[in-house]
Amino acid sequence: MFLHIDMDAFFAAVEQRDHPDWRGKPVIVGAPPDRRGVVSTCSYEARRFGVRSAMPSRQAFQLCPQGIFVRGRMARYKEVSAQVFAIFGRYTPLVEPLSIDEAFLDVSGVRRLFGEPEAIARRIKADVLAETGLTCSVGVAPNKLLAKLASEERKPDGLFVVPADPQARLAWLAAKPVRALWGVGPKLADTLLQKGIAAVRDLQAASPEALRALVGPTLAAHLMDVAFGRDARPIALGREEKSLSREHTYPEDVDDPAQLRRDLRALAEDVGRRLRAHGLWGRTARLKLRYAGFRTVTRQAPFPAPVCDDFALRDAAWALLARHLEPGTPVRLIGFGVDNLTDDPSPLPPDDLFAHAAPPPRERLERLSRTLDALRAKGRTVAPPEA
Repeated sequence: MFLHIDMDAFFAAVEQRDHPDWRGKPVIVGAPPDRRGVVSTCSYEARRFGVRSAMPSRQAFQLCPQGIFVRGRMARYKEVSAQVFAIFGRYTPLVEPLSIDEAFLDVSGVRRLFGEPEAIARRIKADVLAETGLTCSVGVAPNKLLAKLASEERKPDGLFVVPADPQARLAWLAAKPVRALWGVGPKLADTLLQKGIAAVRDLQAASPEALRALVGPTLAAHLMDVAFGRDARPIALGREEKSLSREHTYPEDVDDPAQLRRDLRALAEDVGRRLRAHGLWGRTARLKLRYAGFRTVTRQAPFPAPVCDDFALRDAAWALLARHLEPGTPVRLIGFGVDNLTDDPSPLPPDDLFAHAAPPPRERLERLSRTLDALRAKGRTVAPPEA
């Protein structure tokens, strides 16, 4: 099952959050109205006046002269986006970014950990709101095509689950305009409209032969697939963009190094469990510390070789903490993650004559970590040895 998560009016929402007096007012992010340029995005208050993304700013001013025009702050948006994507990574490492404010998530393999896909979507929405003050809209569906359509169903701050019943799903899809389908741009939509194909139901009823004659065999096959909600695309993971992390926010700031070590160990173990559950290894360890006043410090260090066992993760987390913790400064949030994930770790050392009796150290640690996973799944509280 897939989630498509789209932050609501992201740039404008960040500006409204950072400038409380702008909340509830039409905020337009982009070029000033007295300059050549376009609207990057705008708040929902501005959209009521007809302002849209990619519209010339001068036209936006004509439609909404009372609008608050602001230059974009991309560094700030990237910072908030990183917070949002860190939340996604808590629930699944299978995250496909589509843009700074939009992503697909494959949650098929995490039901036992976090519940059904709808429940996961609600948890993510709640986490995003609580930790960033922003809202997002989520679509839940068996594939990426339907999930993206579903996320548009109840914007803003929406959640829509595509019907599980195949006939109900087709009926829901049939009411959509063909322009909503993946791969149907304005030119193709006009071509289809000239033949009376305006809605998906028209496409579902179209003759395959007539469609092939109109747009060619390859595009006709694609249109038939999307018209009936067929999409076999998996999550596309960029090798250098993948990450997985966990964070813990304290109800009261903590300045006890021993407690920080205990909590960091638990975070590292959870990261390790999820790495192993998805057959992934991490190349880089990352520590996050947030102090009073929301001052945040992030530090990272590479592993000599990709790892997924609790021992290497725990030791890396503790080493980063020892080097970068500011003594006597209370910590508000602590986090640990791994970046540059891979599903193809470097080969283990070649077997020697005694390999059957003494597996390479990394392999032994991974086997032991998986044994601990099995015990935890049965409800037993266990932790890897200190050594």
